[in-house]
Amino acid sequence: MVQAKKIVLYVIVVFVAYTIITSPERAAELVQVGFEGVSSAAQGVGDFMSELVK
Repeated sequence: MVQAKKIVLYVIVVFVAYTIITSPERAAELVQVGFEGVSSAAQGVGDFMSELVK
């Protein structure tokens, strides 16, 4: 089972590296979308906590 996890992790790393090398613009867009999602989630949590304090 541990061996399978290592293989899957290796395949994912190779895929990510391949994607970045072959299409850096698309990879940058995906990272930006990811950061925007995290930022949105953090904003939502902040709004929720602010409402709880009121």
